[in-house]
Amino acid sequence: MSDTLKVGDKAPDIEAETYGGDKIKLSDYRGRKTVALYFYPKDYTGGCTKEACSIRDGMSDLEKLDVQVLGVSTDSVKSHEGFKEKHSLNFPLLSDKNKDIIKSYGVVSDSGSARRETFLIDKSGVIRYIWMKVNTAEHADEIADKAKELGLVQ
Repeated sequence: MSDTLKVGDKAPDIEAETYGGDKIKLSDYRGRKTVALYFYPKDYTGGCTKEACSIRDGMSDLEKLDVQVLGVSTDSVKSHEGFKEKHSLNFPLLSDKNKDIIKSYGVVSDSGSARRETFLIDKSGVIRYIWMKVNTAEHADEIADKAKELGLVQ
């Protein structure tokens, strides 16, 4: 589980670079969308690919629910660009090379990469649910079901 955060806490704002030189901040979505901030260890690995493709395949349903997915790992923007292109990913991947984000969310693994955890953050910026165990093949469904269960959707 997150070493520092729990359900009911205000989600730390983050800012990170994504492909194309764009920067994304969590606060960009405040008041507009529920955010599924998912952390994963490494681009191109089996479980991470399965999880990213699950989210890709479920993205249209998540968009209908007004849920924005943001993936975060310590991989470089260049690695994310290739991973996104190879798997036709339809959501942003954020590079946390300095590990500031994984530290602020308390998800640093023993190896120094991100632990696989997801934070469901409501439109006011409050953490409403934390997945410490993720079903990589069905994570998009898990996110959609929990957002509905918690009344975070229109």
